Amino acid sequence: MIELVVEGRAKDVGGLAVRRTLPVRERRHVGPFVFLDHMGPATLEAGEGIDVPPHPHIGLATVTWLIEGELLHRDSLGSAQTIVPGDVNWMSAGRGIVHSERTPAEARALRKTAHAIQAWVALPASTEDSEPTFQHHAAKTIPVVRRDGAELHVIAGNAYGATSPVRVPSPLFYVDAAIPGGGELALPDDHEERALHVVEGTVGGEGRSFGPGTLVVFERGVAARIHATAPARVMLLGGAPLEGERQIFWNFVATTKERIERAKSDWREGRFPKVPGDEHDFVPLP
Repeated sequence: MIELVVEGRAKDVGGLAVRRTLPVRERRHVGPFVFLDHMGPATLEAGEGIDVPPHPHIGLATVTWLIEGELLHRDSLGSAQTIVPGDVNWMSAGRGIVHSERTPAEARALRKTAHAIQAWVALPASTEDSEPTFQHHAAKTIPVVRRDGAELHVIAGNAYGATSPVRVPSPLFYVDAAIPGGGELALPDDHEERALHVVEGTVGGEGRSFGPGTLVVFERGVAARIHATAPARVMLLGGAPLEGERQIFWNFVATTKERIERAKSDWREGRFPKVPGDEHDFVPLP
């Protein structure tokens, strides 16, 4: 049932180490998911914080899911939204948006733990140049399903008989699954492409074990089950295959190289909009 196993690659984002499992050479996307970063867990002392300065996106939607900690999202639409564990921030870049994510001032004054998952979903070709949008959904609005002892938060899309209130651009599922020790969980069988990312603990399948920072991609059309020898937490994700390959450069996703080049030029020449409240800092084009 297992097609591919990806061990996270170490990166630095906002001063914190992350493990990146998508994209990789062997697998550019799972369903519409084209990017997955696992940040932390990391302890930040009083006075320290996460600082991801304003940077641009095109052609994708970002979704931030906090395990621990607190972040302030600002974007060029004028959004200023604090997110805490259980909330969903879903930003659709469309033709272009700029945003920043930082530890809020009040949280920065305290000792804290930062632990989060950042994912990108490629927009369908027909909407990659749509108007940018931002959605925030509080934790109390996110469906929770209990199946075989596991607690399943349906962050986006539909899975396990539940549908998230988050408006998504294509058929997909994104689930935070807490599995008790000794428990088993079947992956959704109504989505063509499926994967899981281990957040905490260890899960197993086909006689193999997978720890934190590991992405496991499952074969299409094959029933897939995982088990946890001790309490574990995993992200389940996937959906309908993309209708075509995507070009990815830095924070830009597009169906053509020409669109990427235009975005690079626009950022280099300052043609993207500013982020109200965070106008003076930015991430330069690499």
